[in-house]
This record gives sequence, C-alpha cells and structure tokens, in this order.
Amino acid sequence: MVPRFPYRGWLLDLDGTVYLGDRLIPGADTAIAALRAAGRRVAFLTNKPLQTRAEYAAKLTRLGVSAAPDDVINSSLVLARYLRERDPGAPVFVIGEPPMLEEMRAHGFEVRTDERVRWVVIAFDRTFDYAKLNVALQAVKQGARLIATNPDRTCPVDGGEIPDCAGMIAAVEAVTDQKVETIVGKPSPIILEVALAALGVPAGEAVMVGDRIDTDIVMGRRLGLGTVLVLSGVTRADDPRIAAVAPDHVVRSIQDLVE
Repeated sequence: MVPRFPYRGWLLDLDGTVYLGDRLIPGADTAIAALRAAGRRVAFLTNKPLQTRAEYAAKLTRLGVSAAPDDVINSSLVLARYLRERDPGAPVFVIGEPPMLEEMRAHGFEVRTDERVRWVVIAFDRTFDYAKLNVALQAVKQGARLIATNPDRTCPVDGGEIPDCAGMIAAVEAVTDQKVETIVGKPSPIILEVALAALGVPAGEAVMVGDRIDTDIVMGRRLGLGTVLVLSGVTRADDPRIAAVAPDHVVRSIQDLVE
C-alpha cells in the first residue's frame, strides 16, 4: 500500500477519523502503517481534553495503531502551555474532567475549587453542573478571565454524537455576560503551531485529515495545509459546507488515504 497524496507530514484527527468510541475505523491501522512505511511523519491532533496524551497513545496502541504520548497533541496540553506562557502559576478554576485538571497542575497552576482565581478554564466536561456554573459566575464577577479548550458543538461517538465543549462555553458566557477570550483548539492557529512543531514539517508540506469541516478543514484551509475530509464521522456526504469550504480531498474514510 502506498499513500495517494504527496504530503510529508500528516495530522490525523482522532474521534470520527481514526476511531469511533472504542471501535477502530476499518482500515485505519493499515493506512497509518502504510504512511509511516512510506516515510511520512504522522501525529494525532484532537480537540478532546478527556484523556491524557499517554492515555490516548495507549488507546491507539490497544486498537492496533502504535503510538507514543509525544505523537498526540490535545487541547488540554495546548491550553496549559499557552496559559503558562502568559500567567505562570496562576490560580485557576477548571470546568473539566480529571485529566484536564491533571494537565493544569502538571504545568504549575494552582487549581482551586472556589472563585478566588484569575482564570476560569472551560473544557469538555461530562460532569458539568449548576455548582460549577455558579463558581464560574462568581469568579468572573471578581475579575476572572475566560479561556477554553475547544469550540466543538458535539463529539462523535459510536452510534451518534454527544454534547461537547461548546455547551459549557455557551452556559458560562450566558450567565457571566463575558466572552471567552481565547479558544486554543482547532481551528485556532495556536494548536496548529504546536502540532507542526511536533511533526517537524512546515504547513506547506503537511495535511490535516479530519471529519469536521468547521474545525479540521477550516483550520487547514486558513493556515496553508492540505486538507482531507473523511466522511466516517460527523460530516455527511450531502453537507452543503463541503462545496463552500472546498477541502482538497474528500474520502469515505481514512483507509482511502492509501492505495
């Protein structure tokens, strides 16, 4: 098997592209192996902050795609690095699950459970509730600023979709009457800069492969990468945005990256 497209660096989305839930997209393992065998550089780029990079790598390896933690770039890592450069060690309140809190602590932040913070960090959080929303409100009333991991409305899972970080962002913005200052995940150039550095390949020699037009494909188009839309996740073949955004290639799934 050989790659169908000439790009030297490949950024692969995970949910809806490489796997759905705990099920590997058919042919993903052989396609990625073929890319690597052809000397192409491969990294995995996800907006999802629900697992650590080590956990993502372990999941990929368990599903048949060999991966190390450094092969994975996720929005929690990028947010922690971005904020550390601007306000190192700041007290933060995190709307997020344990891996997100772990990432913030690992980067030196004081993770608090009350409103005495400088930042409210908003991430995809399946435990989001009224108490967290109230702490965010009280924090903003005392001067805290808002930052978020990713803008995704839903997350693809085996059998459908579930609410993603956009729901948490909308709730916090609605009650605080404040807008999130920065969203670091796709389609932001912030996450792409980290990903390209990991690949060691310039944008003009790289391609973004993903199932979302509004994040994966828009980011790639804006920032000079090649783009491949896969129809194995949230985007259907009849979506009118495909013609409007015009990805370079549209394929049924990741297995069609090679021939």
